[in-house]
Amino acid sequence: MLKFNVFDEPVEYADSDPEPYRAGGNRFGPRIGATRIGATVYEIPPGQALCPYHYESEEEWLLVLQGQVTVRHPAGEDVLGPGDVTAFPVGPAGAHKTTNNGTETVRMMMFATSDPIGYCVYPDSNKIAYWSDSSEPRDKFVRVRRGDTLDYYDGEL
Repeated sequence: MLKFNVFDEPVEYADSDPEPYRAGGNRFGPRIGATRIGATVYEIPPGQALCPYHYESEEEWLLVLQGQVTVRHPAGEDVLGPGDVTAFPVGPAGAHKTTNNGTETVRMMMFATSDPIGYCVYPDSNKIAYWSDSSEPRDKFVRVRRGDTLDYYDGEL
């Protein structure tokens, strides 16, 4: 049996993450043999956020393990503490951003469906991202600004 301890395992921080998005993570789903549900433990230091406000084609769940995390969502903001769990449904109703406005590092776990093809929309910056399991490198991940609407036959011969 494969296992992972959500309280003891370290997280990795990327030096390239800009302020105020300096959070660390440990994507452990594959380490325990998961293929259809993803799971990651995150740490968010005080004054930082995990990622920009977004929604996507995958359902996500959030479980707070330590600290107090402020969750921005379409109806406003709520503060969640240890033991609190919530879900972010697919699409605009599931938009969210997790920010540590407290003084203690937040440790939380996020679960998500693991779709081979999907999208993520960032309403504040008007971006959309698309990913796929394509073997073609340029089709694996695309992030563009929303707004351009092309004709169905644009560029076709």
